[in-house]
Amino acid sequence: MHFTVNELLKRNLLGIFGERDAAARMAELKAIWQPDGVFVDPDGRHVGINAIDQRVAQLQTRFPGFDFVERGDVQAMHGVGRVAWGYGPEDNPSAVTGVDVAVSRNGKIQELYVFLD
Repeated sequence: MHFTVNELLKRNLLGIFGERDAAARMAELKAIWQPDGVFVDPDGRHVGINAIDQRVAQLQTRFPGFDFVERGDVQAMHGVGRVAWGYGPEDNPSAVTGVDVAVSRNGKIQELYVFLD
């Protein structure tokens, strides 16, 4: 199945990084990421669905009670897009802010880069 960059960025933010159920998260990873996808954040470069899943689990363990929220609309063009987000507890949902930039290939995420504000 092919998805638009807008769909990919929203589903990645909320359905993967915001998903605490490991089985549901893995199903979403397989649905919207290329098997050899690359996720890059300030802590490193994570290649493949299993490595990305491990990184998400580490992040969620490190910040229990934190959730992601979108901060504005997705902007996309020619298979590349970005979305601004906030991450924090319910009383401060933008404790941490940043931007995800995704590059898609054949309707799935091939690369995703995280920039922290």
